[in-house]
Amino acid sequence: MNCPACSYPLVVLEIHDVEVDHCTSCGGVWLDGGELEVLLENATNSHELMASLAEDVEGKEERIRCPICSKKLDKVLYGVERRVLLDICPRNDGLWFDRGELRYVMEMGHFPTDNRVYELISDIFGKSPP
Repeated sequence: MNCPACSYPLVVLEIHDVEVDHCTSCGGVWLDGGELEVLLENATNSHELMASLAEDVEGKEERIRCPICSKKLDKVLYGVERRVLLDICPRNDGLWFDRGELRYVMEMGHFPTDNRVYELISDIFGKSPP
């Protein structure tokens, strides 16, 4: 599978029984449908975060294509404060995270400080977006 942002081949990493498709070129991450919920299962506010998705009606960012079905991904705001703009497949094939966005989403989850999943994602996927 190729990166929807830069067309570079995605590398599959397994984190906590979830296959994470990562682009080593642009730093983006693809999660298949349902995988974000699995990663967030130990978040203190996982239900609140998953319910926070809202369509970005004012967005002007170019829409990229789903690496699975090739449909244009919808832009959604994520988080209680709607501070992260994610790309989601309209067929629910998955979510695209630009560099740093997955880590930022995990930070929103208020994980216990000794959570291994959060530590792995922080180490692998770098700093949060501005």
